[in-house]
Amino acid sequence: MSSQHSKSSSFSGTEKEFSHFSTIELNSDESHRSCDSSDLEDGPSNPHDIPNGGLVAWLQVLGAFFLWFNTWGLVNAYGSFGTYYELGPLHEYPASTIAWIGSIQAYLMLFTGALTGPLFDAGHFRLLLIVGSSLIVLGMATTSVSTKLWQIMLSQAFAIGIGQGCLFSPSLAVLSTYFSDKRFFIAMGLAAAGSGLGGTIYPIVFHTLEPKLGFAATTRVIAYIAAGTLLISNMVIRVRTLPTQRRQIFDMAAWKEPAFTVYVIGSMIAFLGTWTPFVYIEVYALEYEITSKQFAFYLLPIITAGSIFGRVGPNLIAARIGLFNVVIPCVTITGILAFCFIVAKTQESLIAVSCLYGFFSGSIVSIIPALGVSISPSRAVIGTRIGMACATIGLGLLAGTPVSGAILSHHGFPATWAFSGTVALLGACFLTAARVLHGGWILRRKI
Repeated sequence: MSSQHSKSSSFSGTEKEFSHFSTIELNSDESHRSCDSSDLEDGPSNPHDIPNGGLVAWLQVLGAFFLWFNTWGLVNAYGSFGTYYELGPLHEYPASTIAWIGSIQAYLMLFTGALTGPLFDAGHFRLLLIVGSSLIVLGMATTSVSTKLWQIMLSQAFAIGIGQGCLFSPSLAVLSTYFSDKRFFIAMGLAAAGSGLGGTIYPIVFHTLEPKLGFAATTRVIAYIAAGTLLISNMVIRVRTLPTQRRQIFDMAAWKEPAFTVYVIGSMIAFLGTWTPFVYIEVYALEYEITSKQFAFYLLPIITAGSIFGRVGPNLIAARIGLFNVVIPCVTITGILAFCFIVAKTQESLIAVSCLYGFFSGSIVSIIPALGVSISPSRAVIGTRIGMACATIGLGLLAGTPVSGAILSHHGFPATWAFSGTVALLGACFLTAARVLHGGWILRRKI
């Protein structure tokens, strides 16, 4: 009898979840028609109403996982394309010029994400999903037939970058309305792991199929993968609530707060060098003949595979001891490991350094945006401040790999790895200063 009651209760709970799932979609559609409707609750400012679990909430994590898979995942995977361009159709251009393709793509993702935040607040989430998904798939498809630098720039840098920007900001905002406190960090870490998996799978697909099918067909296969995974996100993600007030694009008062300003500057400096190994690790292994040509192309997937755990593990620890207390050691170790590439001249040592670098650098992507949440004075300005922070921090991504490419062309790999490590350590110093400004000198305090 109790078994029957248990099954009935379980079925009833599941039925309620699916009923809630349909209700959310209906409310979302209504919100598109009138974002100022009085029946919309202000999710971020009502944390006690946040579900913090359940079928619908975890489906949002799944949807956000595949958004990260095709945003940061494709950004992380650019190194495989960059190596192909450098050795193939764009071999007449210096490394610093080719690097602009990936850096513009990454910056547009962050910059466009800041601009699309108000559109999300106004109830246009579904439009952002459709436009962003379409631009990524279309950009990858047109990349497959591009042979000149300007064509690749338009397709891979601008189309895909803008498409990713349409998806990145909503992927952060949706989770904040379904999870709060510790569970938000866990959900965020699981979703961010999608970037590591995407950055692992896409390079493997590229280097496995390109010798057999050619660049055009292989790139179209990647476009199909992106289309399939983004379709899942479009099917499952639903907006639970919308803010009662529209977000401002710019909050001048934020720059008058020392902790926020120093945090943004430190993060931007750290981002200057963080992606250097992602872009140049394969070329490094080939130039110094550290590994075989076949294995060299798997070094990028090794780094990104390590970052999968780096997205999740540090987030779980941060939920207990604080974001600043986790990210500062991770950025510091990332800088030290960048110097280790200088002496990693055997296949075994290069694999070890790559795995560790992927793990510790992985925390930077998932935790640094969340720092903007933790130091904001109220939830009402979180969206604006995260957008401002990402647009400014992204300047580090924009300039970082081209600067590294210029250093590589004139001074070689030792100077390139030294640049990557130095700016990471400098960024860690600024983040330490931001922690002190925000929470004081007490080391055991959760900040």
